[in-house]
Amino acid sequence: MPTETTRHGPLVLHLLRKHGPLTRGRLGALSGLSRTTLYDVVATLLDDGTVLASVPQATRRKRGRPAEVLALNPEAGHVLGIEFARDAVRVAAMDASHEIVGTAHEPHSADVAWPVRVDLAWRLADALTGGTLRSGGVKGIGVGIAGPPERSSLLTARHGGVAELVRERFGTRAPVDHAARLAALAETVWGAATDGQDVLYLRLSHDVGGGLVVAGRLHRGAHGIAGQFGHITVDPDGARCECGRTGCLQTVASIGAVLDGCRSPGGPAMDLLELEAALKSGDRTAHAVVARAGAHVGRVLADMCHAIGPDVIVVGGELVAACPAVMESIAHEVDSHVVRGPGPRPEVRSSRLGSFAAALGALALHRQQPTTPLRHSVEAGIGA
Repeated sequence: MPTETTRHGPLVLHLLRKHGPLTRGRLGALSGLSRTTLYDVVATLLDDGTVLASVPQATRRKRGRPAEVLALNPEAGHVLGIEFARDAVRVAAMDASHEIVGTAHEPHSADVAWPVRVDLAWRLADALTGGTLRSGGVKGIGVGIAGPPERSSLLTARHGGVAELVRERFGTRAPVDHAARLAALAETVWGAATDGQDVLYLRLSHDVGGGLVVAGRLHRGAHGIAGQFGHITVDPDGARCECGRTGCLQTVASIGAVLDGCRSPGGPAMDLLELEAALKSGDRTAHAVVARAGAHVGRVLADMCHAIGPDVIVVGGELVAACPAVMESIAHEVDSHVVRGPGPRPEVRSSRLGSFAAALGALALHRQQPTTPLRHSVEAGIGA
């Protein structure tokens, strides 16, 4: 059960960041919280060092009991969200008031060792937080890793003990989750689906995966493998998938599948930049392959809507960023195949958080209780 602090603490911190030092009376007026609730929240924030109390010099000279003012503790530390992608490290940082202070990334080759990736994350995070990591400036970390979500929560030898490496380097426990699933949470908290509580997210990247948010909470399933939407069969006679089955959605809608589809008939696309150029030039092969991929995705999402009933569907990933036209065929298929019910059909939207969605989702994973102030704090930090 969420405590008063997890529910209302972000609001108090947000107001202190926005207005500067405030008395309890002024905080109560701005927040609308009851006196008892506000005092309980403030007491917890004082105890953990997130907020400091002081008496201004001018107030001390007056008669009567001096009024304390509350202010954010500049040394309270940051929460970090880290994504270890296939060929890049992405980091997002959030301060004590739950405001995003910035994001940063650095590409690397796909065969870089895990210790090197963790050191790279450290350097990016230290720069974002003004060099405070060396003095214990990490209040918490969430980590996202691309690839199939496994029952072991990705803490396997296959990933080089990522959680342990991060804990040793940063000095704090690091919960790990699937990057696409974290992106679903981020889009619900800060991105394209802030008006939804039941959100279906799909990422079209080197692999195809996603996540489901139910009643505002990330859904992992009984064994932690929810979100493997890329392994839904769309063509039983299709290409063999890396999972060992045939005709999975990933075999037609991943980056590699789309590029292969453009190459096989002699099309020009060899990478995403060339695919984007081919689409802009009107290349028929490129447009046909992208439309086919979008149609498969749309039909899968329509079927999932019948089982899940989301408010909003968000589609993101590098393929969407490079080929926005894929969204047209996705939306068309969803609109054509979702059975009409008493309410509106779910709206299909493009990701608003782009490549930093998973890192931001790792922040939300750490917090576990996203609130209204969090929803409006992200825009200033993205792309910093």
